[in-house]
Amino acid sequence: MWRSTAAGLAMAMAMALAAAFPAKAQVPDRLVLAVGQLSRDGFDPTLGWGTYGHSLFHQTLIRRNPDLSLVPELATAWSVNDDGLIWTVTLRTDMRFSDGSPVTAADVAYTYEAASRAGGRVDLTILDRAEVVDDTTVRLHLKRSQITIVNTMATLGIVPRAAHGPGYARRPIGSGPYRLVEWQEDQQLIVEVNPMWSGPQPQFRRLVLLQAGEDAALATARAGRLHLVAVPPALANQTLRHLRVEERRTVDNRGVMFPMVPPSGATSLTGAPVGNAVTADPAIRRALAIGLDRQELVRLALGGRGDPAFGVADGLPWDEPEQRLPDANLAGARAVLEAAGWRDSPSGVREKAGQAARFTLLYPASDMTRQALALGVADQAKRLGIRIDVSGRAWDEIRRLQHSNAVLFGWGAHTPQEMFNLHHSSLAGRGSLNAGWYNNPAVDAHLDAAQRATSVEASLIHWQAAQWNGSTGFGMAGDTAWAWLVNLRHVYFVHECLDLGAAQIHPHGHGMPILHNVTAWRWTCG
Repeated sequence: MWRSTAAGLAMAMAMALAAAFPAKAQVPDRLVLAVGQLSRDGFDPTLGWGTYGHSLFHQTLIRRNPDLSLVPELATAWSVNDDGLIWTVTLRTDMRFSDGSPVTAADVAYTYEAASRAGGRVDLTILDRAEVVDDTTVRLHLKRSQITIVNTMATLGIVPRAAHGPGYARRPIGSGPYRLVEWQEDQQLIVEVNPMWSGPQPQFRRLVLLQAGEDAALATARAGRLHLVAVPPALANQTLRHLRVEERRTVDNRGVMFPMVPPSGATSLTGAPVGNAVTADPAIRRALAIGLDRQELVRLALGGRGDPAFGVADGLPWDEPEQRLPDANLAGARAVLEAAGWRDSPSGVREKAGQAARFTLLYPASDMTRQALALGVADQAKRLGIRIDVSGRAWDEIRRLQHSNAVLFGWGAHTPQEMFNLHHSSLAGRGSLNAGWYNNPAVDAHLDAAQRATSVEASLIHWQAAQWNGSTGFGMAGDTAWAWLVNLRHVYFVHECLDLGAAQIHPHGHGMPILHNVTAWRWTCG
C-alpha cells in the first residue's frame, strides 16, 4: 500500500509548510486525501481500474450497498435464463458520460467485450459475446453458467465506445460522480464533480488525492493539510490535532497457503517443482490451524488493530462459520500430531519416519506486516515441535517456489469467485490461484453447483458446503488447505468534521476502498 517517492515527498512537505486548514471551517470546496498507492497504469476499467474499490470516474451496471447487497446502478433490472447462460440487463435512460454523450447498451456491450480481450485484471474469459438488443437492453452470453458474473457487473465500470482507445487510461471519460482534472504520476490526482452526474450529489466539489510515503503523509497531516490519511496499523497510536482515528473492518486477510501434495517429480506449467512432504500431511496443517494463537498475532504484528481470520471470507454472506475450529489449542494440536505419528525428538523438532516437521514459509520481502506475521507463526509453531524457516523473497522468486513451499499470501474480495479460484482443482498450479494443488472432488462439486445457480441466494448453500458440508470441505474443519491468520483493519486519520457515512466491510487493500461511498461523505461543522 505504501511507497515513498521523491516527488511525492516533496509535494507533501510543500503542502505541510502551507497554512493549515481552519479547524472548524465551513464546508470546504475541496478535500485533500492521502489514501496510499495511486494507480500507475491509469484509469481504464477494461484493464482493471476500480476492481478493488470505487473508480470515481465510472459507473457499474449494479453496485453493492454497505451490507454488500446488490442494487441497481446503470441497470434498472437484470435477469438470467434457466440454464444460466444468458444475462439480460435493462439500462436507465437518463445517464450521460462526462462528455455529454448518453450511456447506451452499445457502450455496455463494447466495455464487456473489450475487457474480455484485454487480458488485464478483469477475468471475463467466461464471456462468449455481448449482444445489443436495443439502446437500453444488452444480453451477456456466457460460455458456461457462472453466477459470479454478478460481481463483474458490480465492479466493471462502463466506458464510452466512441471515446475508448489509446490514451483513454490517462484521460478517462465516464458517467461516475467525478471527472479527472489533472494526474501527476507519483504525485497527485485531482478530480472534480462530473457536471453530467445525475446521482446523489457529492458535497465536495473537488478531491485532491496525494501520493506520498507514510512519513510524508503523516507530516502533512500533522501540519493540518489533510482531511484524511490512511496509515499502517502500527502508526495509528498517536494523536493528531483535529483528526480522529477511524478503523474499517475488512476481509483484507493474510494466511498461510500449504502445498497439499507430496513431491513426486511433477512440475508446474512453468517447470517449477510441485509438492512438499511436510505440509502434504493433514496433521501438520490441522495442528497449525488449531494451535496458532491468532489474537496474539493481531496484538504483536498489527498492534491490536486487526481481527483473527479463520477463512477466506469471514463475515461475508457466503462464509460458513461451521468450518471454524477453536484456535490457541496447544493440547489439541499436539494430540493431532501424536496421533499421526509425529514424535518428539532431541532437537525439539518432531519427526515421522525420518522426516523432520520442518518447512519454509515465504513472504514478500518488502512487506513488513507479512514479515511480522511470518515470524510470529514460526515462533508459535515451535511450541508444537514444528520448525518453520521464514524467508523474505521477491515476488518473482515466490511465484517460482510457491508450489513447493508455504507462502504467506493476502486475499479478500467481495465475491465468492475468490474461493473458487483458490480451491477448484481445475486451477491447480495456475499461478497464485490454487498454488497448493488442492484437489477434493466433493469440494469441486459444491463449487461447480454454486456457479450453476441462477441466483446469488441459491448459490450460497453451495459456497458454504464447499467450506464444510459436515464431512469434508476445504476449511479448517475439513482439509485445512490454508491456515488463515488475520483480517487487517484499514486505519485512517479523519478530520473531526468529516462524516464518512455507512461503511462496507473493506476488501483487499488495492483500489482505495475507503472511497466506495464518497458521494455520501458530509461536513458536520460550520
